[in-house]
Amino acid sequence: MTLRLLVFDAYDSQGREALHGAGCTEAGELYARLLRGLRPDATVEIRFPADGEPDLGEGLGGYDGICWTGSSLTIHQEGDVRVRRQIALCGAAFERGVPQFGSCFAAQLAATTAGGRCAPSPRGREFGVSSDIVQNPAGAAHPMFEGKAQRFDALTSHEDEIVALPRGATVLASNAWSEAQALDVRHGAGSFWAVQYHPEYDLREIARLCPLRAEQLIAQGQFADPGDARAWAAEMERAHATPDEPTPGRPDERPELANWLRYQVEA
Repeated sequence: MTLRLLVFDAYDSQGREALHGAGCTEAGELYARLLRGLRPDATVEIRFPADGEPDLGEGLGGYDGICWTGSSLTIHQEGDVRVRRQIALCGAAFERGVPQFGSCFAAQLAATTAGGRCAPSPRGREFGVSSDIVQNPAGAAHPMFEGKAQRFDALTSHEDEIVALPRGATVLASNAWSEAQALDVRHGAGSFWAVQYHPEYDLREIARLCPLRAEQLIAQGQFADPGDARAWAAEMERAHATPDEPTPGRPDERPELANWLRYQVEA
């Protein structure tokens, strides 16, 4: 049976234009590429719910799985219609039992939709290569992390985080920055496997994103000045172009999406 997969790109049009200006790939396309690489025969559609209610034709129940991207929107601004639309769609997918997977904003979306709460991180923006993300016992036993080291590095860019878990949510991995770096949210008839980090990014994507976040990162002390931020981005670009060279902090293997397809979508 040919899989029918839906990618909700959670950025609004302004956020996507900012990515274009920096030379980044649109978030939805990053997920679509991964899905097509993992399941070449699958049908993969990308929709942009922040820009308006998408025409879903036969409805969410017609999809075998839904992936959600990160976003420059703020999940705890629930009065924002662009956020409300996405919470409503996520809730509808939960109720229909459609398996969901996502990163960053998507983890916060899953928690919020199921009754949890998110807020700005008191540490500011976690950005770049985050080290020492550790699976807890629940994570070590969870199929999402099958084939992954218990302690790992990942690419991150977020300034909000989950501060109150909803009923039915289980944290799977944490680090010193955020308690919920990975979680499984069970709500309604469905389950949402979510990570706060970005398994869809590579070093090139995080390098291109750096100029868009540099002002904040300089203010919080991660970079000394714009030149320091540019030098870091150039090093990430160089590392991306030389994948066989050892690079401190290079992200580990990322099996999360493949495991979701195997254990949630195709099960």
